[in-house]
Amino acid sequence: MVLYFSSNVVDPAAMVYMGKDKFENEDLIKYGWPEDVWFHVDKLSSAHVYLRLNHGQSWESIPQELLDDLAQLVKANSIEGNKKNDITIIYTPWANLMKRGDMATGQVSFHNPRQVKRVHVKQRENAIVNRLNKTKREEYPDLRQQKSERDRDEKRELKRAFDKKHAQELKVIKERKSEKEARSYDAVFKNAEKRGKKKNMVVEDLFGDGDDDDSDDAVPTRHADDFADFF
Repeated sequence: MVLYFSSNVVDPAAMVYMGKDKFENEDLIKYGWPEDVWFHVDKLSSAHVYLRLNHGQSWESIPQELLDDLAQLVKANSIEGNKKNDITIIYTPWANLMKRGDMATGQVSFHNPRQVKRVHVKQRENAIVNRLNKTKREEYPDLRQQKSERDRDEKRELKRAFDKKHAQELKVIKERKSEKEARSYDAVFKNAEKRGKKKNMVVEDLFGDGDDDDSDDAVPTRHADDFADFF
């Protein structure tokens, strides 16, 4: 079972959740999302509490009001920590959690200890804890399926972004090619004018006059319609 909470100190409200016991904590560690931030009392036993960030949010810039909510919830769900003042709550991205095979159930370490931040809690704030508890709901989610769907959606979004970028790049290439061709034809026209020729005779320079006749009066016809926009 997973316990879900909602913190309305930010807009939109933040989703917060935790496992009911150490066995659920194992599944949360295993099937966490890259958008998740893990919270725990430092050096004491406590619930594993997670904050799920919205798209584009950074774990390094969580608003202080939201950090206070998470810290109070973690403290309230620590048997020893709830009785003490002046405790420290640590938090880090889910991806930084490290689980070795020899670790006890619910125990974790970190890939990079420097990616662990701390927030100090002087005392329990009942108003915060009570507000969060009013939003609590119990669910039995299929965490593996949710993670699979999340990853599949991300792949689709990345493909859409790639396709869009590819289309934009192709458009730029075509536009540049057209500009280059236009400049090339413009240069031909200018050179022809310098030689005293009329613009409609430039086609002869490019494609021939369409006749075997070398007369200057011959009317250009070969592909002339294809290049009407240049005249």
